[in-house]
Amino acid sequence: MNWWKWIIGVTAALAALAAASLYTVLFLSLPQYDGEQISSIGSTARLERDATGYLSIHAANRNDAAYALGFAHAQERFFQMDLLRRNAAGELSALFGERALKADRDLRQHRFRARAQQALSLLSKPERQLLIDYRRGVNEGLSALSLKPFEYLLLQQTPAPWQDEDAFLVIYSMYLDLQGKLGRDDYAMTILHKAVPAPWYAFLQQHSDSWQAALDGSIEPVVAIPDLPYPALLRDSSLACTNCQLHDAADIGSNNFAVAGNLTAHGSAILADDMHLSIRVPGTWYKAQLNWRENGKIRTVTGLTLPGAPAVVAGSNGNIAWGFTNSTADWHDLVSLQLSEDGKRYLTPDGWQALQYHYETIKVAGQPDQTLKLTETIWGPLVKFGDSPAYALRWVAYDDVAVNFKLMQLEQANSVQQALAIAPNAGIPVQNLLVADSLGQIGWSLMGPVPQRQLTDFDIAQDWSNGEQRWLGYVSAGQQPQLTGAERLWTANSRMIGGAAYQLIGNGGYDLGARGWQIKQGLDALQQADEQALHSIQLDNRALMLQPWHQLLLDTLSADIVTQHQLQAYRQHLINSNQQAAIDDTGYTLVRAFRLKVLELQFAPLSSFLEQHGARSRDLKFSLETPFWALLKQGSPDTLPANYANWQALLLEAILQSKSELEQQNGNLSASNWGAVNQAHIQHPLASAVPLLGGWLNMPATPLNGDSHMPRVQRPGFGQSQRMVVAPGQEHLGILTIPAGQSGHPLSPFYRADHQYWLNEVALPFLPGGKKYQLLLTPQG
Repeated sequence: MNWWKWIIGVTAALAALAAASLYTVLFLSLPQYDGEQISSIGSTARLERDATGYLSIHAANRNDAAYALGFAHAQERFFQMDLLRRNAAGELSALFGERALKADRDLRQHRFRARAQQALSLLSKPERQLLIDYRRGVNEGLSALSLKPFEYLLLQQTPAPWQDEDAFLVIYSMYLDLQGKLGRDDYAMTILHKAVPAPWYAFLQQHSDSWQAALDGSIEPVVAIPDLPYPALLRDSSLACTNCQLHDAADIGSNNFAVAGNLTAHGSAILADDMHLSIRVPGTWYKAQLNWRENGKIRTVTGLTLPGAPAVVAGSNGNIAWGFTNSTADWHDLVSLQLSEDGKRYLTPDGWQALQYHYETIKVAGQPDQTLKLTETIWGPLVKFGDSPAYALRWVAYDDVAVNFKLMQLEQANSVQQALAIAPNAGIPVQNLLVADSLGQIGWSLMGPVPQRQLTDFDIAQDWSNGEQRWLGYVSAGQQPQLTGAERLWTANSRMIGGAAYQLIGNGGYDLGARGWQIKQGLDALQQADEQALHSIQLDNRALMLQPWHQLLLDTLSADIVTQHQLQAYRQHLINSNQQAAIDDTGYTLVRAFRLKVLELQFAPLSSFLEQHGARSRDLKFSLETPFWALLKQGSPDTLPANYANWQALLLEAILQSKSELEQQNGNLSASNWGAVNQAHIQHPLASAVPLLGGWLNMPATPLNGDSHMPRVQRPGFGQSQRMVVAPGQEHLGILTIPAGQSGHPLSPFYRADHQYWLNEVALPFLPGGKKYQLLLTPQG
């Protein structure tokens, strides 16, 4: 989600408002934490909070719990909820003006507002009533504030009421976040496929040969260097790339792993889950425990909620615990279109059909409304990439099965088997679901809709006009990839399955695999496991993937090179390094920068070529790490860019360039420790709109341990959006920490309540603490 990139700047009137009235405005818009609030709830509900703001709801039934959760979400996180729905619907310009207009134009092509209204019509009566009750809670929670949330005063806007379909827009916003390539990857693969001989295409786009750790033990074979000349375009140094960034792990994350009960002292299986997302203020997740009466008993579900939806997304119900990582498989395809000469018709299996047009109005704050014409086919919207031909985008998100609230059935599941049976029918962006139960079992499943496809190649655009290439609907529950009976399970956005199952889901840009491999090694080393042991794996910042690069760098630094280029201090930092992404480790910074520069230089001709055709190297589906090492080992100068005489020249250039860039950024090498490079950038989206005081809205710019390609994924604005470890039935031993705090209100005692614990690796309890605040929601009359 990129909405915060367009957030408006400061005007003189805004500055005056901030200086004169900020505190008063903030105070009047504080949520209510104590006392009593008359409402339209069915029966009285208690909203209890501990010292950090962890919410416990005690309600008469699940519908009243949904109302109470909506009330709390609106009081503490309404602006966040509003951004999520507007992001999916392409309605950001109504808040932020013309700065968000281009984004809205791009987002409107998906017509998610209309699709959300359609999804609403497909709900069962009980499901619809639950959303109604949640929506009532949201709107009454918003109305109960003495003053509207401060963000709207800064923007000089009025918050629009929450609507039932907005909960689906929140799910669609997650689709954009988790499956947001939108055909750019297929397009890049198509350009590469057309440009180089098939053996070289297969070599360049292959799985890692070093870091495979699939759950089923499958191994994808290594593709050897072709016995053909290296393609000329991969050596052409005549054009420079504007953006030479390659496919890497900078924006990939999420770990979950589990151990079975025979490895634990209490006999319950343990689940660990840390979902990696963009980190901002407030954070993605809101901690809540829901308690309600059902069939004469109290049902309790504890964990993480997503403001804007009534569900506990990840957590424990006492019988099972569940968590997610993004599957990173292939959930969309590009369709090559055959257009008529006038560009108004396209060829389909049923002959020529007219393109469909939808006209939408975009409201723009401070500007006249904008009219937008959208073009669609039977497969999906028409898309282009720069000056490319027209394609249609076929995406799971466009189908009725994409969104529903069947995820909430996990609240009722009592075993791994029951949880896995729910997985195929859940309407969410397809995730790796891990489940642990109180009987000691663990299981894995893809959760969400998996399309059944009849395609020659998932990775490149194809012509569907004769009907031979097509989607055949969605796989049945019996076909959904699942696994049970293991002692240890792990997922980390890399390939999890092979064989026929892999052919079913394809590759949507898998992680290189080093992170998943490292988690597996950590689990394999545990003969006995407890919650703290799994939490330690979450915090593992050893740079195992960079060890070969560290050695390559040292090998390149011969005595002559060190003397000639005055690299004595540089080399000493490498020798002193603990090879961890630790804030005081300068050697780690040097190796990391060297690796990225080597890959950038080696494949700069490829990046330049793709840019000429409106594509990007970063959108290729496989990392170029594996082919690089193979080419280096072969050592042929004929596989280098033409401006390098030998491999030593390229490696030396990478050293000098990466060193120079670090010195420019940080002053000198001694100031280039990892903490100086990797500082927290956890900001409120409107911080720039409050002069002088804006920094007060943000979390401190603190040095961070961790990086990509290791379990502790941590970049300035991206990383572990929560750390959760829990055994169902043993929740009192569990862990749950978020990066900022529960509240989005800067005067709330909960605004940054979790931050120091998250930053300093302190494990907060999974369960809420003792009650410090209590608000009663009582029915009218």
